[in-house]
Amino acid sequence: MILLNPKQYAPSGLDPRSTELMRKVIGFFESKGKRALKADDRNCTWYADFLEFVKREQVFASLLTPAPFGGGDAHVRWDTFRNCEFNEITAFYGLAYWYTWQVSILGLGPLWMGKNEAIKATTAKLLREGHIFAFGLSERAHGADLYSTEMALVPQGDAFVARGSKYYIGNGNQAALVSTFGKVTGSGEYVFFAVDSQHPKYELVQNVVNSQSYVSEYRLAEYPITEAEILSRGTDAWDSALNTVNVGKFNLGWASIGICTHAFYEAIRHASQRVLYGKHVTDFPHVRRLFTDAYCRLVAMKVFARRAADYLRTASAEDRRYLLFNPMVKMKVTTQGEQVIDLLWDAIAAKGFEKDMVFEMAARDIRALPKLEGTVAVNMALVVKFMRNYFFNPGEFPTIPRVREAKNDDFLFAQGPTRGLSGIQFHDFAAAYATVSSPNVELFKQQIEVFKEFLVASAMDPGAVAAQGKDIDFLLALGEIFSLVVYGQLIIEYRNLERDDVSDDLLEQVFDCLVRDFSGFALQLYCKPSSTPAQMELCQKMLRKPAPDAARAERVFTGQVWPLREAYEMSP
Repeated sequence: MILLNPKQYAPSGLDPRSTELMRKVIGFFESKGKRALKADDRNCTWYADFLEFVKREQVFASLLTPAPFGGGDAHVRWDTFRNCEFNEITAFYGLAYWYTWQVSILGLGPLWMGKNEAIKATTAKLLREGHIFAFGLSERAHGADLYSTEMALVPQGDAFVARGSKYYIGNGNQAALVSTFGKVTGSGEYVFFAVDSQHPKYELVQNVVNSQSYVSEYRLAEYPITEAEILSRGTDAWDSALNTVNVGKFNLGWASIGICTHAFYEAIRHASQRVLYGKHVTDFPHVRRLFTDAYCRLVAMKVFARRAADYLRTASAEDRRYLLFNPMVKMKVTTQGEQVIDLLWDAIAAKGFEKDMVFEMAARDIRALPKLEGTVAVNMALVVKFMRNYFFNPGEFPTIPRVREAKNDDFLFAQGPTRGLSGIQFHDFAAAYATVSSPNVELFKQQIEVFKEFLVASAMDPGAVAAQGKDIDFLLALGEIFSLVVYGQLIIEYRNLERDDVSDDLLEQVFDCLVRDFSGFALQLYCKPSSTPAQMELCQKMLRKPAPDAARAERVFTGQVWPLREAYEMSP
Protein backbone atom coordinates (compact mmCIF):
# COMPACT_ATOMS: atom_id res chain seq x y z
CA MET A 1 0.00 0.00 0.00
CA ILE A 2 1.40 3.39 -0.98
CA LEU A 3 -0.08 5.29 1.97
CA LEU A 4 1.77 5.33 5.27
CA ASN A 5 0.29 2.95 7.84
CA PRO A 6 2.27 3.22 11.10
CA LYS A 7 0.94 -0.09 12.40
CA GLN A 8 2.12 -1.96 9.31
CA TYR A 9 5.28 0.04 8.64
CA ALA A 10 7.48 -1.77 6.12
CA PRO A 11 9.12 0.83 3.86
CA SER A 12 10.45 -0.25 0.49
CA GLY A 13 14.04 0.81 -0.15
CA LEU A 14 15.02 1.95 3.35
CA ASP A 15 18.02 0.21 4.93
CA PRO A 16 17.38 -1.89 8.08
CA ARG A 17 18.98 0.53 10.54
CA SER A 18 16.99 3.47 9.18
CA THR A 19 13.80 1.40 9.18
CA GLU A 20 14.37 0.64 12.84
CA LEU A 21 14.86 4.34 13.58
CA MET A 22 11.56 5.22 11.88
CA ARG A 23 9.81 2.48 13.84
CA LYS A 24 11.13 4.02 17.04
CA VAL A 25 9.71 7.38 15.97
CA ILE A 26 6.33 5.73 15.34
CA GLY A 27 6.65 3.94 18.68
CA PHE A 28 7.19 7.23 20.49
CA PHE A 29 3.92 8.68 19.19
CA GLU A 30 1.86 5.53 19.54
CA SER A 31 3.06 5.14 23.14
CA LYS A 32 2.20 8.77 23.82
CA GLY A 33 -1.30 8.11 22.49
CA LYS A 34 -3.98 10.27 20.93
CA ARG A 35 -5.36 11.70 24.18
CA ALA A 36 -1.98 13.05 25.31
CA LEU A 37 -1.18 14.23 21.79
CA LYS A 38 -4.41 16.20 21.62
CA ALA A 39 -4.03 17.57 25.16
CA ASP A 40 -0.56 18.90 24.38
CA ASP A 41 -1.93 20.50 21.23
CA ARG A 42 -4.83 22.19 23.07
CA ASN A 43 -2.56 23.42 25.87
CA CYS A 44 0.22 24.58 23.51
CA THR A 45 2.67 22.40 25.44
CA TRP A 46 6.29 22.67 24.31
CA TYR A 47 7.29 19.24 22.97
CA ALA A 48 10.14 18.62 25.41
CA ASP A 49 9.34 14.89 25.51
CA PHE A 50 9.78 14.62 21.75
CA LEU A 51 13.07 16.53 21.81
CA GLU A 52 14.33 14.32 24.62
CA PHE A 53 13.48 11.30 22.47
CA VAL A 54 15.28 12.92 19.50
CA LYS A 55 18.36 13.40 21.68
CA ARG A 56 18.28 9.90 23.18
CA GLU A 57 17.89 8.15 19.83
CA GLN A 58 20.22 10.55 17.96
CA VAL A 59 17.46 11.20 15.43
CA PHE A 60 18.46 14.65 14.16
CA ALA A 61 22.13 13.80 14.51
CA SER A 62 21.70 10.80 12.22
CA LEU A 63 19.40 12.43 9.67
CA LEU A 64 20.72 16.00 9.47
CA THR A 65 24.48 15.59 9.66
CA PRO A 66 26.15 15.35 6.22
CA ALA A 67 28.35 12.28 5.87
CA PRO A 68 31.70 14.18 5.93
CA PHE A 69 30.92 15.18 9.54
CA GLY A 70 29.54 11.80 10.61
CA GLY A 71 32.78 10.31 11.87
CA GLY A 72 32.64 7.48 9.35
CA ASP A 73 29.28 6.13 10.54
CA ALA A 74 27.31 5.25 7.37
CA HIS A 75 24.07 5.79 9.29
CA VAL A 76 24.93 9.48 9.66
CA ARG A 77 24.12 11.20 6.37
CA TRP A 78 21.81 13.70 4.70
CA ASP A 79 19.64 11.32 2.69
CA THR A 80 16.56 12.92 1.11
CA PHE A 81 14.76 9.61 0.56
CA ARG A 82 15.10 8.77 4.25
CA ASN A 83 14.25 12.32 5.33
CA CYS A 84 11.01 12.14 3.33
CA GLU A 85 9.98 9.21 5.51
CA PHE A 86 10.65 11.20 8.65
CA ASN A 87 8.82 14.25 7.28
CA GLU A 88 5.74 12.16 6.60
CA ILE A 89 5.76 10.31 9.91
CA THR A 90 6.15 13.36 12.14
CA ALA A 91 3.48 15.37 10.28
CA PHE A 92 1.17 12.34 10.42
CA TYR A 93 1.09 12.80 14.19
CA GLY A 94 1.20 16.59 14.39
CA LEU A 95 2.57 19.55 12.49
CA ALA A 96 4.36 20.92 15.57
CA TYR A 97 6.67 17.88 15.73
CA TRP A 98 7.46 18.25 12.05
CA TYR A 99 7.95 21.99 12.44
CA THR A 100 10.82 21.80 14.95
CA TRP A 101 12.59 19.47 12.51
CA GLN A 102 11.80 21.70 9.52
CA VAL A 103 13.14 24.90 11.03
CA SER A 104 16.22 23.04 12.25
CA ILE A 105 16.84 22.07 8.62
CA LEU A 106 16.54 25.71 7.59
CA GLY A 107 18.89 26.78 10.36
CA LEU A 108 21.42 24.14 9.38
CA GLY A 109 21.42 25.16 5.71
CA PRO A 110 23.71 28.22 6.00
CA LEU A 111 25.91 26.35 8.48
CA TRP A 112 26.53 23.39 6.15
CA MET A 113 26.68 25.57 3.01
CA GLY A 114 29.20 28.06 4.38
CA LYS A 115 32.97 27.84 4.38
CA ASN A 116 33.48 28.02 8.14
CA GLU A 117 34.80 24.52 8.81
CA ALA A 118 35.25 25.07 12.53
CA ILE A 119 31.59 25.95 13.06
CA LYS A 120 30.56 22.92 10.98
CA ALA A 121 32.44 20.67 13.41
CA THR A 122 30.71 22.46 16.29
CA THR A 123 27.34 22.00 14.58
CA ALA A 124 27.89 18.23 14.26
CA LYS A 125 28.75 18.10 17.97
CA LEU A 126 25.64 20.10 18.89
CA LEU A 127 23.47 17.73 16.86
CA ARG A 128 24.94 14.76 18.73
CA GLU A 129 24.06 16.56 21.96
CA GLY A 130 20.43 16.78 20.83
CA HIS A 131 20.17 20.48 20.06
CA ILE A 132 17.82 22.20 17.63
CA PHE A 133 18.52 25.08 15.22
CA ALA A 134 16.86 28.16 13.74
CA PHE A 135 16.91 30.26 10.57
CA GLY A 136 16.95 34.00 11.22
CA LEU A 137 15.86 35.37 7.87
CA SER A 138 12.44 37.04 8.08
CA GLU A 139 11.78 40.43 9.63
CA ARG A 140 8.56 41.92 10.90
CA ALA A 141 8.43 44.82 8.43
CA HIS A 142 9.82 43.03 5.39
CA GLY A 143 9.03 39.32 5.67
CA ALA A 144 11.57 37.34 3.66
CA ASP A 145 12.50 40.28 1.39
CA LEU A 146 16.27 39.84 1.47
CA TYR A 147 16.92 43.18 -0.22
CA SER A 148 15.28 45.09 2.61
CA THR A 149 16.79 43.33 5.60
CA GLU A 150 17.58 45.72 8.46
CA MET A 151 19.65 43.35 10.59
CA ALA A 152 23.03 45.10 10.79
CA LEU A 153 26.49 43.74 11.46
CA VAL A 154 28.46 46.80 12.58
CA PRO A 155 32.29 46.69 12.37
CA GLN A 156 34.02 47.26 15.72
CA GLY A 157 37.77 47.08 15.16
CA ASP A 158 38.59 43.48 14.21
CA ALA A 159 35.13 42.26 15.18
CA PHE A 160 31.46 43.28 14.92
CA VAL A 161 28.30 43.83 16.91
CA ALA A 162 24.90 42.73 15.62
CA ARG A 163 21.93 45.08 15.90
CA GLY A 164 18.41 44.36 14.80
CA SER A 165 15.52 41.96 15.14
CA LYS A 166 14.03 38.96 13.38
CA TYR A 167 10.43 37.80 13.30
CA TYR A 168 8.63 34.50 12.72
CA ILE A 169 11.69 32.42 13.55
CA GLY A 170 10.86 28.85 14.59
CA ASN A 171 12.91 27.29 17.43
CA GLY A 172 14.16 30.78 18.34
CA ASN A 173 13.59 30.03 22.02
CA GLN A 174 16.01 27.11 22.35
CA ALA A 175 18.14 26.92 19.20
CA ALA A 176 21.80 26.21 19.90
CA LEU A 177 22.70 28.23 16.80
CA VAL A 178 20.49 30.69 14.93
CA SER A 179 21.77 31.33 11.39
CA THR A 180 21.06 35.04 11.02
CA PHE A 181 20.96 37.01 7.75
CA GLY A 182 21.89 40.68 7.59
CA LYS A 183 24.08 43.34 6.00
CA VAL A 184 27.45 44.73 7.00
CA THR A 185 27.08 48.38 7.90
CA GLY A 186 29.00 50.63 5.56
CA SER A 187 29.57 48.18 2.71
CA GLY A 188 26.01 46.85 2.50
CA GLU A 189 27.50 43.39 1.96
CA TYR A 190 25.15 40.50 2.72
CA VAL A 191 26.25 38.25 5.56
CA PHE A 192 25.17 35.15 7.46
CA PHE A 193 26.37 34.76 11.03
CA ALA A 194 25.51 32.41 13.90
CA VAL A 195 24.16 33.45 17.28
CA ASP A 196 23.26 31.50 20.42
CA SER A 197 19.67 31.85 21.64
CA GLN A 198 20.88 31.60 25.26
CA HIS A 199 23.41 34.46 24.98
CA PRO A 200 22.77 37.48 27.26
CA LYS A 201 22.66 39.82 24.26
CA TYR A 202 20.02 37.70 22.55
CA GLU A 203 16.60 38.97 23.62
CA LEU A 204 13.69 36.58 23.14
CA VAL A 205 10.80 38.99 22.64
CA GLN A 206 7.78 36.74 22.18
CA ASN A 207 6.16 33.72 20.60
CA VAL A 208 4.15 35.25 17.77
CA VAL A 209 1.74 32.31 17.37
CA ASN A 210 -0.68 30.38 19.58
CA SER A 211 0.84 26.94 19.17
CA GLN A 212 2.98 24.20 20.66
CA SER A 213 5.70 25.51 18.37
CA TYR A 214 7.73 28.52 19.41
CA VAL A 215 7.79 30.91 16.45
CA SER A 216 9.87 33.69 17.87
CA GLU A 217 10.60 37.32 17.59
CA TYR A 218 14.16 37.94 18.78
CA ARG A 219 16.31 41.04 19.07
CA LEU A 220 20.10 41.39 19.02
CA ALA A 221 21.38 44.38 20.99
CA GLU A 222 25.15 44.85 20.64
CA TYR A 223 25.55 41.09 20.24
CA PRO A 224 29.32 40.45 19.78
CA ILE A 225 30.32 38.67 16.56
CA THR A 226 33.81 37.63 15.49
CA GLU A 227 35.05 35.97 12.31
CA ALA A 228 34.50 32.65 14.10
CA GLU A 229 30.71 33.21 13.87
CA ILE A 230 30.65 34.38 10.24
CA LEU A 231 29.17 31.72 7.94
CA SER A 232 29.25 33.45 4.55
CA ARG A 233 29.44 36.90 3.00
CA GLY A 234 28.44 38.68 -0.23
CA THR A 235 26.94 36.57 -2.99
CA ASP A 236 27.72 33.41 -1.01
CA ALA A 237 25.41 34.61 1.77
CA TRP A 238 22.69 35.50 -0.74
CA ASP A 239 22.97 32.09 -2.41
CA SER A 240 22.97 30.34 0.97
CA ALA A 241 19.67 32.00 1.82
CA LEU A 242 17.94 30.93 -1.40
CA ASN A 243 19.53 27.49 -1.58
CA THR A 244 18.58 26.77 2.03
CA VAL A 245 14.97 27.52 1.15
CA ASN A 246 15.36 25.20 -1.87
CA VAL A 247 16.26 22.39 0.53
CA GLY A 248 13.67 23.23 3.17
CA LYS A 249 10.58 24.04 1.15
CA PHE A 250 10.59 20.54 -0.37
CA ASN A 251 9.62 19.22 3.05
CA LEU A 252 6.34 21.13 3.16
CA GLY A 253 4.72 18.89 0.58
CA TRP A 254 5.65 15.85 2.64
CA ALA A 255 4.13 17.43 5.73
CA SER A 256 0.86 17.83 3.80
CA ILE A 257 1.02 14.18 2.78
CA GLY A 258 1.45 13.05 6.39
CA ILE A 259 -1.36 15.26 7.69
CA CYS A 260 -3.79 14.17 4.97
CA THR A 261 -3.03 10.48 5.42
CA HIS A 262 -3.95 10.47 9.12
CA ALA A 263 -7.04 12.57 8.40
CA PHE A 264 -8.08 10.13 5.67
CA TYR A 265 -7.93 7.13 8.03
CA GLU A 266 -10.00 8.93 10.66
CA ALA A 267 -12.54 10.20 8.15
CA ILE A 268 -13.26 6.93 6.37
CA ARG A 269 -13.41 4.98 9.65
CA HIS A 270 -16.02 7.42 10.97
CA ALA A 271 -18.06 7.56 7.76
CA SER A 272 -18.09 3.78 7.32
CA GLN A 273 -19.52 3.30 10.82
CA ARG A 274 -22.12 6.07 10.71
CA VAL A 275 -25.71 5.23 9.68
CA LEU A 276 -28.10 7.90 8.38
CA TYR A 277 -31.59 7.29 7.03
CA GLY A 278 -31.01 3.57 7.32
CA LYS A 279 -27.83 3.58 5.21
CA HIS A 280 -24.14 3.76 5.97
CA VAL A 281 -22.78 7.17 5.02
CA THR A 282 -20.32 5.50 2.65
CA ASP A 283 -23.24 4.02 0.69
CA PHE A 284 -24.26 7.47 -0.56
CA PRO A 285 -22.91 8.08 -4.08
CA HIS A 286 -21.68 11.60 -3.36
CA VAL A 287 -19.75 10.39 -0.31
CA ARG A 288 -18.11 7.61 -2.32
CA ARG A 289 -17.08 10.22 -4.87
CA LEU A 290 -15.66 12.48 -2.15
CA PHE A 291 -13.54 9.68 -0.72
CA THR A 292 -12.43 8.48 -4.15
CA ASP A 293 -11.37 11.97 -5.17
CA ALA A 294 -9.59 12.53 -1.85
CA TYR A 295 -7.74 9.22 -2.18
CA CYS A 296 -6.70 9.86 -5.78
CA ARG A 297 -5.43 13.33 -4.96
CA LEU A 298 -3.55 12.08 -1.91
CA VAL A 299 -1.87 9.28 -3.86
CA ALA A 300 -0.97 11.76 -6.60
CA MET A 301 0.60 14.06 -4.00
CA LYS A 302 2.82 11.29 -2.71
CA VAL A 303 3.69 9.93 -6.14
CA PHE A 304 4.69 13.36 -7.44
CA ALA A 305 6.76 14.16 -4.34
CA ARG A 306 8.55 10.81 -4.52
CA ARG A 307 9.44 11.33 -8.16
CA ALA A 308 10.57 14.91 -7.52
CA ALA A 309 12.92 13.56 -4.83
CA ASP A 310 14.68 11.49 -7.50
CA TYR A 311 15.54 14.67 -9.39
CA LEU A 312 16.64 16.42 -6.20
CA ARG A 313 19.00 13.56 -5.31
CA THR A 314 20.56 13.36 -8.79
CA ALA A 315 20.90 17.11 -9.33
CA SER A 316 24.18 18.68 -10.38
CA ALA A 317 25.48 21.95 -11.78
CA GLU A 318 24.65 20.51 -15.23
CA ASP A 319 21.19 19.20 -14.30
CA ARG A 320 19.08 21.65 -12.32
CA ARG A 321 15.65 20.35 -13.27
CA TYR A 322 14.93 20.01 -9.57
CA LEU A 323 14.47 23.79 -9.44
CA LEU A 324 11.12 23.32 -11.22
CA PHE A 325 10.00 20.16 -9.45
CA ASN A 326 11.11 21.30 -5.98
CA PRO A 327 8.90 24.41 -5.68
CA MET A 328 6.02 22.38 -7.07
CA VAL A 329 6.27 19.96 -4.14
CA LYS A 330 5.94 22.99 -1.89
CA MET A 331 3.26 24.74 -3.95
CA LYS A 332 1.19 22.13 -5.76
CA VAL A 333 1.32 19.32 -3.23
CA THR A 334 0.41 21.60 -0.32
CA THR A 335 -2.55 23.17 -2.12
CA GLN A 336 -3.74 19.71 -3.12
CA GLY A 337 -3.50 18.85 0.58
CA GLU A 338 -5.98 21.60 1.35
CA GLN A 339 -8.31 20.15 -1.26
CA VAL A 340 -8.02 16.64 0.19
CA ILE A 341 -8.96 17.90 3.66
CA ASP A 342 -11.91 19.83 2.22
CA LEU A 343 -13.20 16.72 0.44
CA LEU A 344 -12.89 14.61 3.58
CA TRP A 345 -14.51 17.33 5.67
CA ASP A 346 -17.50 17.43 3.34
CA ALA A 347 -17.88 13.70 3.95
CA ILE A 348 -17.67 13.76 7.75
CA ALA A 349 -19.17 17.24 8.32
CA ALA A 350 -19.43 18.25 12.00
CA LYS A 351 -17.25 15.34 13.16
CA GLY A 352 -14.27 17.25 11.81
CA PHE A 353 -14.63 19.85 14.57
CA GLU A 354 -14.60 17.45 17.51
CA LYS A 355 -11.81 17.89 20.04
CA ASP A 356 -10.86 14.20 20.22
CA MET A 357 -10.15 13.99 16.48
CA VAL A 358 -6.73 14.41 14.92
CA PHE A 359 -8.78 15.69 11.97
CA GLU A 360 -9.51 18.89 13.92
CA MET A 361 -5.75 19.57 14.02
CA ALA A 362 -5.36 18.60 10.38
CA ALA A 363 -8.07 20.99 9.20
CA ARG A 364 -6.28 23.84 10.96
CA ASP A 365 -2.68 22.95 10.16
CA ILE A 366 -3.09 22.04 6.49
CA ARG A 367 -3.74 25.74 5.78
CA ALA A 368 -0.29 26.75 7.02
CA LEU A 369 1.82 24.79 4.55
CA PRO A 370 1.02 26.66 1.31
CA LYS A 371 1.90 29.88 3.15
CA LEU A 372 5.33 28.96 4.56
CA GLU A 373 8.78 29.14 2.88
CA GLY A 374 7.37 31.46 0.22
CA THR A 375 3.68 31.77 -0.57
CA VAL A 376 2.07 29.88 -3.43
CA ALA A 377 2.27 33.09 -5.47
CA VAL A 378 6.03 33.44 -4.87
CA ASN A 379 6.69 29.85 -5.90
CA MET A 380 4.35 30.13 -8.89
CA ALA A 381 6.25 33.19 -10.11
CA LEU A 382 9.40 31.06 -9.93
CA VAL A 383 7.82 28.13 -11.78
CA VAL A 384 6.59 30.31 -14.66
CA LYS A 385 10.22 31.20 -15.47
CA PHE A 386 10.71 27.63 -16.72
CA MET A 387 7.67 27.44 -18.98
CA ARG A 388 9.27 28.45 -22.29
CA ASN A 389 12.12 25.93 -22.17
CA TYR A 390 9.87 23.21 -20.75
CA PHE A 391 7.47 23.32 -23.70
CA PHE A 392 9.59 24.56 -26.59
CA ASN A 393 13.29 23.97 -25.92
CA PRO A 394 13.88 20.52 -24.38
CA GLY A 395 17.36 19.19 -23.74
CA GLU A 396 18.91 15.73 -23.71
CA PHE A 397 19.21 14.08 -20.31
CA PRO A 398 19.70 10.50 -19.14
CA THR A 399 16.63 8.81 -17.69
CA ILE A 400 16.57 9.24 -13.92
CA PRO A 401 15.71 6.02 -12.04
CA ARG A 402 14.13 5.77 -8.61
CA VAL A 403 16.85 6.86 -6.18
CA ARG A 404 16.57 5.08 -2.84
CA GLU A 405 20.23 4.37 -2.15
CA ALA A 406 21.55 4.99 1.35
CA LYS A 407 23.88 7.79 0.29
CA ASN A 408 24.66 11.37 1.26
CA ASP A 409 23.13 14.04 -0.97
CA ASP A 410 26.27 16.12 -1.42
CA PHE A 411 24.91 18.56 -4.00
CA LEU A 412 22.29 20.03 -1.67
CA PHE A 413 25.03 21.93 0.12
CA ALA A 414 26.95 22.82 -3.04
CA GLN A 415 24.15 24.13 -5.26
CA GLY A 416 26.16 27.15 -6.33
CA PRO A 417 24.82 30.38 -7.83
CA THR A 418 21.07 30.93 -7.84
CA ARG A 419 20.96 32.95 -11.06
CA GLY A 420 20.28 31.76 -14.61
CA LEU A 421 16.94 30.03 -13.98
CA SER A 422 15.47 30.91 -17.40
CA GLY A 423 18.29 28.99 -19.09
CA ILE A 424 17.55 25.67 -17.37
CA GLN A 425 16.37 22.96 -19.75
CA PHE A 426 14.23 19.86 -19.22
CA HIS A 427 13.76 16.55 -20.95
CA ASP A 428 10.85 16.29 -23.37
CA PHE A 429 7.75 16.01 -21.22
CA ALA A 430 5.83 14.39 -24.09
CA ALA A 431 7.93 11.23 -23.75
CA ALA A 432 6.22 10.35 -20.47
CA TYR A 433 2.74 11.07 -21.81
CA ALA A 434 3.44 8.93 -24.89
CA THR A 435 3.73 5.85 -22.66
CA VAL A 436 0.05 5.97 -21.68
CA SER A 437 -2.99 5.87 -23.94
CA SER A 438 -6.11 5.76 -21.80
CA PRO A 439 -9.23 7.90 -22.12
CA ASN A 440 -8.52 10.53 -19.49
CA VAL A 441 -4.82 10.77 -20.24
CA GLU A 442 -5.70 11.29 -23.91
CA LEU A 443 -8.11 14.06 -22.96
CA PHE A 444 -5.38 15.63 -20.85
CA LYS A 445 -2.96 15.47 -23.80
CA GLN A 446 -5.53 17.31 -25.92
CA GLN A 447 -5.75 20.02 -23.30
CA ILE A 448 -1.95 20.32 -23.26
CA GLU A 449 -1.82 20.78 -27.04
CA VAL A 450 -4.37 23.58 -26.90
CA PHE A 451 -2.44 25.21 -24.07
CA LYS A 452 0.73 25.15 -26.17
CA GLU A 453 -1.26 26.74 -28.99
CA PHE A 454 -2.42 29.35 -26.47
CA LEU A 455 1.20 30.15 -25.54
CA VAL A 456 2.29 30.47 -29.17
CA ALA A 457 -0.68 32.65 -30.08
CA SER A 458 -0.10 34.85 -27.04
CA ALA A 459 3.55 35.35 -27.98
CA MET A 460 2.43 36.64 -31.41
CA ASP A 461 0.62 39.55 -29.73
CA PRO A 462 3.36 41.92 -28.42
CA GLY A 463 0.85 44.22 -26.77
CA ALA A 464 -0.71 41.40 -24.76
CA VAL A 465 2.72 40.01 -23.85
CA ALA A 466 3.85 43.36 -22.46
CA ALA A 467 0.66 43.91 -20.43
CA GLN A 468 0.17 40.35 -19.21
CA GLY A 469 3.84 39.99 -18.29
CA LYS A 470 3.18 42.57 -15.57
CA ASP A 471 -0.19 41.12 -14.57
CA ILE A 472 0.66 38.78 -11.70
CA ASP A 473 -2.96 37.65 -11.41
CA PHE A 474 -2.93 36.52 -15.05
CA LEU A 475 0.48 34.82 -14.70
CA LEU A 476 -0.66 32.89 -11.64
CA ALA A 477 -3.59 31.39 -13.56
CA LEU A 478 -1.25 30.59 -16.44
CA GLY A 479 1.15 28.94 -14.00
CA GLU A 480 -1.59 26.76 -12.54
CA ILE A 481 -2.15 25.15 -15.93
CA PHE A 482 1.58 24.76 -16.56
CA SER A 483 1.94 23.13 -13.14
CA LEU A 484 -0.73 20.56 -14.00
CA VAL A 485 1.26 19.46 -17.05
CA VAL A 486 4.40 18.97 -14.94
CA TYR A 487 2.38 17.27 -12.21
CA GLY A 488 0.90 14.75 -14.63
CA GLN A 489 4.29 14.09 -16.22
CA LEU A 490 6.00 13.07 -12.98
CA ILE A 491 3.00 11.01 -11.87
CA ILE A 492 3.26 8.99 -15.07
CA GLU A 493 7.04 8.68 -14.73
CA TYR A 494 6.67 7.31 -11.22
CA ARG A 495 3.92 4.93 -12.25
CA ASN A 496 6.10 3.56 -15.05
CA LEU A 497 8.85 2.82 -12.52
CA GLU A 498 6.64 1.58 -9.65
CA ARG A 499 3.63 -0.11 -11.27
CA ASP A 500 2.64 -1.90 -8.07
CA ASP A 501 1.89 1.45 -6.44
CA VAL A 502 -0.41 2.86 -9.13
CA SER A 503 -2.83 0.55 -10.96
CA ASP A 504 -4.25 1.36 -14.40
CA ASP A 505 -7.61 2.16 -12.82
CA LEU A 506 -6.05 4.45 -10.24
CA LEU A 507 -4.00 6.32 -12.84
CA GLU A 508 -7.14 6.92 -14.91
CA GLN A 509 -9.03 8.10 -11.85
CA VAL A 510 -6.20 10.49 -10.96
CA PHE A 511 -6.35 11.95 -14.46
CA ASP A 512 -10.12 12.25 -14.11
CA CYS A 513 -9.27 14.79 -11.38
CA LEU A 514 -6.55 16.46 -13.45
CA VAL A 515 -8.79 16.90 -16.52
CA ARG A 516 -11.36 18.65 -14.32
CA ASP A 517 -8.67 20.82 -12.75
CA PHE A 518 -7.31 21.78 -16.17
CA SER A 519 -10.78 22.84 -17.30
CA GLY A 520 -11.29 24.82 -14.11
CA PHE A 521 -8.06 26.78 -14.49
CA ALA A 522 -8.78 27.36 -18.19
CA LEU A 523 -12.09 28.91 -17.20
CA GLN A 524 -10.30 31.11 -14.66
CA LEU A 525 -7.87 32.24 -17.36
CA TYR A 526 -10.79 32.99 -19.68
CA CYS A 527 -12.29 35.26 -17.03
CA LYS A 528 -9.16 37.30 -16.32
CA PRO A 529 -9.66 40.98 -17.18
CA SER A 530 -6.57 41.09 -19.40
CA SER A 531 -7.28 37.96 -21.49
CA THR A 532 -7.72 38.79 -25.17
CA PRO A 533 -10.53 37.52 -27.45
CA ALA A 534 -8.09 35.11 -29.13
CA GLN A 535 -6.95 33.78 -25.76
CA MET A 536 -10.54 33.42 -24.57
CA GLU A 537 -11.39 31.34 -27.61
CA LEU A 538 -8.46 29.01 -26.92
CA CYS A 539 -9.41 28.77 -23.24
CA GLN A 540 -12.80 27.46 -24.32
CA LYS A 541 -11.06 24.82 -26.45
CA MET A 542 -9.19 23.60 -23.35
CA LEU A 543 -12.44 22.66 -21.61
CA ARG A 544 -12.92 18.91 -21.41
CA LYS A 545 -15.20 16.61 -19.46
CA PRO A 546 -13.47 13.52 -18.04
CA ALA A 547 -14.29 10.23 -19.73
CA PRO A 548 -17.16 8.76 -17.67
CA ASP A 549 -16.61 5.24 -16.38
CA ALA A 550 -18.73 4.37 -13.36
CA ALA A 551 -17.36 0.84 -13.23
CA ARG A 552 -13.78 2.08 -12.99
CA ALA A 553 -14.65 4.55 -10.22
CA GLU A 554 -16.43 1.79 -8.33
CA ARG A 555 -13.41 -0.54 -8.69
CA VAL A 556 -11.13 2.15 -7.24
CA PHE A 557 -13.50 2.76 -4.34
CA THR A 558 -14.22 -0.88 -3.46
CA GLY A 559 -10.73 -2.18 -4.19
CA GLN A 560 -8.51 0.58 -2.81
CA VAL A 561 -10.49 3.11 -0.77
CA TRP A 562 -13.03 1.02 1.15
CA PRO A 563 -10.43 -1.40 2.62
CA LEU A 564 -8.80 1.55 4.41
CA ARG A 565 -11.79 1.98 6.76
CA GLU A 566 -10.19 -0.31 9.33
CA ALA A 567 -6.55 -0.05 8.26
CA TYR A 568 -5.36 2.28 11.02
CA GLU A 569 -6.49 3.88 14.26
CA MET A 570 -4.10 5.67 16.59
CA SER A 571 -3.48 4.19 20.02
CA PRO A 572 -5.63 6.03 22.57
